[in-house]
Amino acid sequence: MIKLKLMTALVATLLLSLSLTSTSLAADDLRVGTAAADLEADDSMVIAGGIHPRFVKGQEGKLRAVAVVIDKPGSAKLAIVACDVLMMTRDQLDPVTQRIERTCGIPASHVMIHCTHTHHAPSTMRVHGYDRDEVFSKRVQEGIVKAVTEANAGLADAAFSFCEGEEKTVGQNSRMLLGDGKIYWTGPRDDAVRPTGPFDPELPVLAFRDPAGKLKALLFNHSTHTIGAVTGNFRSPAFYGLAAQQLETELGGAVAFLEGASGSTHRLDVTPTDALARIKHAVLDALARAEPRKVDRLAALKRPFTFKVRTFDEAAEDHAVTEYCEKRIGPRADSVIDVFREMRGLLPPQQGHERTTWVQVMCIGDVAIVGVPAEFFTQLGVDVKRRSPLANTYVAELANDWIGYLPDREAHKLGGYQVWTGLHSYAEPGTGERIVDQAVAMLEELAP
Repeated sequence: MIKLKLMTALVATLLLSLSLTSTSLAADDLRVGTAAADLEADDSMVIAGGIHPRFVKGQEGKLRAVAVVIDKPGSAKLAIVACDVLMMTRDQLDPVTQRIERTCGIPASHVMIHCTHTHHAPSTMRVHGYDRDEVFSKRVQEGIVKAVTEANAGLADAAFSFCEGEEKTVGQNSRMLLGDGKIYWTGPRDDAVRPTGPFDPELPVLAFRDPAGKLKALLFNHSTHTIGAVTGNFRSPAFYGLAAQQLETELGGAVAFLEGASGSTHRLDVTPTDALARIKHAVLDALARAEPRKVDRLAALKRPFTFKVRTFDEAAEDHAVTEYCEKRIGPRADSVIDVFREMRGLLPPQQGHERTTWVQVMCIGDVAIVGVPAEFFTQLGVDVKRRSPLANTYVAELANDWIGYLPDREAHKLGGYQVWTGLHSYAEPGTGERIVDQAVAMLEELAP
């Protein structure tokens, strides 16, 4: 009889516990929808990511636009899209967010379109020695709308969990100070002295599960240049995107990668195959340790940001490029030098002109994602995190626009490829710090 009473009490306690857990999850009233659109490409399309135009034969994995839409009564919906392309500009993306607002009712300010920065997809912008592929760019635009529309139509109950993981070995600060005082870009680096900036190893994982515990969506973020097809010289989402697609196969749901502040960090000493394996391991480790987080609100701000095209000394710029290339690149130096001269030749009429881009902040409960429109130097991303009033703050670069590399002021003084003037780097010094200031002010505005 006593045993029966104890068992009855135990069952009652267990049922109460389950009831409280169920009530807690239901109280969030969170709904999530996901969808992915394949981005069709072929061998005739120029591949972005190098100095000269190049072409490949064949493809590994898929190039996709992966959308995650998050909804909660009393909050405007959020839409996060990860696209397997190098980068896109606002003239392409603003019309897409406006279409999404009209068709899905998601405010344009609550839509983040992010480029994963794979260097193995057809070109979607004018940079270096090639232009955008208009056919592929149009397919990307349509793919984004399709993915968000389908994700929005598939909203269903979900619970949120989070863990800040870590992966220290895949990337490193690649702007090495060399023995001759120059900053490493390409070529030999056997005389490297030291890195000139930080590497950010944080790897946050945001997971959404249905009431039965099945994974619906997973977002992960890491800060290394997305360079490295795994099986050969093919079109590819590169090691991050391939890791996401393999995780989908193993876990179910939709998995999307968000590139962190990686303008100054690369995968130098790890093969793409090893990088894929290490990133997968880090994501799975963080997912296993992820804890439920109550989502009391969804919030977002997207604000215009005005900056100026830098003024520059043509002779000094030409000397910096020529000196490095002739010493470090070898026989093809002249063709690389010519590309930089051609880019600089387009910029003199624009010196000092103002341009406007976007800075965006999203909050999923107490986790914040800051969208910046550039190849953001890691130091600047670390500064955003350090100054944010929200402990769990992460940067997604190449969001909603692309305005080239954005180095910090100290990096400008050091020089190197990322600060040589061209279509790849044209904002005046200090622009990066000003974006940090605006992002932090927006975070403070959204902070509880």
